[in-house]
Amino acid sequence: MNRLAFIVALIAGLCGSSPSRAADAGFTQFIASLWPEAQAAGVSRATFDAETRGLEPDYKLPDLILPGRPATGAPSQAEFVQVPADYLKEASIIRLAEEGQRLMQKHRAALAAIEARFGVPGTIVLAIWGRETDYGRYTLPYDGLRVLATQAYVGRRKDQYRTEFILALKILGEGAVARKDMRSSWAGATGLTQFLPSEYYKHGVDFDGDGRRDIWNSVPDALASAAQQLVNKGWQPGVRWAYEVRAPANADCTSGVPEVTKPIDEWLRAGFVPVRGQKLSAAEQAQPASLLQPEGIYGPAFLTTKNYFVIKEYNFSDLYVLFVGHLSDRMTSPQPFATPWSASSQLRTADVEAMQRHLTRIGLYADKVDGKAGMKTRAALGAYQKSAGLKVDCWPSEAVLRSISAAR
Repeated sequence: MNRLAFIVALIAGLCGSSPSRAADAGFTQFIASLWPEAQAAGVSRATFDAETRGLEPDYKLPDLILPGRPATGAPSQAEFVQVPADYLKEASIIRLAEEGQRLMQKHRAALAAIEARFGVPGTIVLAIWGRETDYGRYTLPYDGLRVLATQAYVGRRKDQYRTEFILALKILGEGAVARKDMRSSWAGATGLTQFLPSEYYKHGVDFDGDGRRDIWNSVPDALASAAQQLVNKGWQPGVRWAYEVRAPANADCTSGVPEVTKPIDEWLRAGFVPVRGQKLSAAEQAQPASLLQPEGIYGPAFLTTKNYFVIKEYNFSDLYVLFVGHLSDRMTSPQPFATPWSASSQLRTADVEAMQRHLTRIGLYADKVDGKAGMKTRAALGAYQKSAGLKVDCWPSEAVLRSISAAR
């Protein structure tokens, strides 16, 4: 295929006109080349032909690498660019908790059976459903197969999406879902609780006994599949996701990383106090936990258990886990966080990336440069603040950015 023609076609497509035949030919050839892999995965020729006939790429998706154009980044997800007070809005929590309480009654039998079989509380899987698709009321905007095909063709993670595309064909061929119902996010996650096709095969459960793992239309299947995913990632029955605590004045926010883990009773002896006088049993105090301060020294603090990090594998964001865990709690208790969120502001992603690059250069940070102020970034910022003689609050502020900019 002529490279110039492809570039022109892409630009034309992105400007609103249809892509050229040349551009479509390249995509069509790529899809056709996947037949041997699809056949090996168990996809029939009839399914392959029917589902790929007329399939076109969507060059307006994010996270693509298009010839002749700057690579597009993934869109800024709210949990990574909003401050906690904005992401964890009390009005949203109240609305979803009230709906969750109604759904707890409606699906009482299924939720009790899920908890008995998997050891995951019904409120946790309901909270995941609520966060992911607003209990199914949010209509996913994309044709899932088209998304996966496009990402496999010109996405940043071609190999991963190549596999996901083939598994999506397999799902369609097995009749688990109709093509029109396989709606997805821009990243290809589908169903009530947002699974990629590979996750469907790893964790999908036929819980209603109709012979299909239907995460699109069956609430019992979708919630049981979410529970199975948590179990497969290490969920521990009977263990809370986290405990909100008040940190002592001398707490070191740089210790708020997963690598610093000790029994909860050690944190309590160091001056961390469960909020509202909550009494923890001996078994709870023996649980290993890490410190989480989502806004550095500002706002609430938490002692996070193993199950906190299991939920985090569903979505790698502290705010996502806090939302799911807190929403789960609010379905059985009306109490908001005991400590209010602060009025902190969030720096631009590019500024946080600049901080991460500098912290990497000086040996304080060894994780991804992604512009997201997660646990490790906040701890590294705190270490930098110590070395620079700044106030140690483990938060990416304008003051820290100015200091880092002057030091470069």
